[in-house]
Amino acid sequence: MNPRLFCFTGSDTGAWRVTATNTIFGDPLPAVKAVDMLAGNQTPPAGAAWLLRGVTSNDRYVQYSEKARLLTRQPVLGRSEATLAALIPIRKSNAWWTLTQDERRQIFEEDSAHIKIGMKYLPEIARRLHHCRDLTTAEPFDFLTWFEFAPAHVAAFDDLLAELRDSREWRYVERECDIRLEQAEA
Repeated sequence: MNPRLFCFTGSDTGAWRVTATNTIFGDPLPAVKAVDMLAGNQTPPAGAAWLLRGVTSNDRYVQYSEKARLLTRQPVLGRSEATLAALIPIRKSNAWWTLTQDERRQIFEEDSAHIKIGMKYLPEIARRLHHCRDLTTAEPFDFLTWFEFAPAHVAAFDDLLAELRDSREWRYVERECDIRLEQAEA
């Protein structure tokens, strides 16, 4: 079992009920009623409308001091009060991927303040980034970002997204879906 591999499935049943889906850029995902997040090589449910795979990986575009600050403020996933979630799959353009690592870092943080923006919303919003390109470039997205937060922090989450989407970095996004979720009844 690969503990870094995660599979998100969209179907009629799952641990998270879909409350809204919004296509920001590009093609939408097929509509579903629920999303499940499966760790490792678990078998996805039969009849899933879509399956998105990604792996947790080494940190990119982050400097040591930034990572140290993130580690002290980033909450764990699965907090009891965090009954809301969002799955945001993103694909960036070929223009992004032809840039060097240093050029991407320049856009990511120095120009767009991605980390600085995110830090403003910690610890209220927990997140985990999954890299899809580490599996294969044939995946439909480059990143799958999973966010969890309490109902009291919906406005803060919306503010976070608005700030990120207004940055130079987002000029390189060619496909993005915003899937809002709430924990399904047990």
